[in-house]
Amino acid sequence: MSEVTPATRLRPWHDEQLRQVIAACVTLGFAVGVYGISFGVASIGAGATIAQTCAISLLVFTGASQFSAVGVLANGGSPLAAFGGAAVLAARNGVYGFAMASRLDGSLARRMLAAQLTIDETTAMAAAQDDRRHAQWAFWITGASVYVFWNVGTLVGALIGSAIDPETFGLDAAFPAAFVAMLWPLLAERRHLRAAAVGAVVCLVLTPFTPVGVPILAATAGIAMGLRDGGDE
Repeated sequence: MSEVTPATRLRPWHDEQLRQVIAACVTLGFAVGVYGISFGVASIGAGATIAQTCAISLLVFTGASQFSAVGVLANGGSPLAAFGGAAVLAARNGVYGFAMASRLDGSLARRMLAAQLTIDETTAMAAAQDDRRHAQWAFWITGASVYVFWNVGTLVGALIGSAIDPETFGLDAAFPAAFVAMLWPLLAERRHLRAAAVGAVVCLVLTPFTPVGVPILAATAGIAMGLRDGGDE
């Protein structure tokens, strides 16, 4: 860990560790932005307009929830079902908020802004730092980078999706493909694999008998399995 001196506090660009943190944060933001193109295409394929697609990314700003909501609506589900599934997935950000509360400070307005930026990436980058100062830099730089690149990616994807017929080019498959790509790395842990298996079984059993969107909501029962097994490993 690099030593923080009065000079580096006044001129943070002299802090070698901080320069590395900033580079990593911006790189991560760019990577997430590329992924945001998939959401833009998927949202247009689900029937949303460019304005609606961009508004979702600007206001919701949590990828898993956005993909979930678009997927439910694309398959004829109700807005209530789409909101329910998205809210369940977004609940983890509340947990992240508790973790970040001890690392971030500032006014109420600053904390409200931080709440909007509290996602997987900002929490992970902040938690990886050795001290409070670098954790704050990592949080804010990651949050700003991901927010900008994610929304730019969403706009690019929406423009692409609106310029062509999504079904003709198979872009209607963008949602499930992107969602699987996002979840696949998590299956390396056994408890995550068990949770996914329970959710998949519940969803498959209920699909023939319940309205669109309900199986996805019910599949969140798998979360309980993951939580229960969390203390065993």
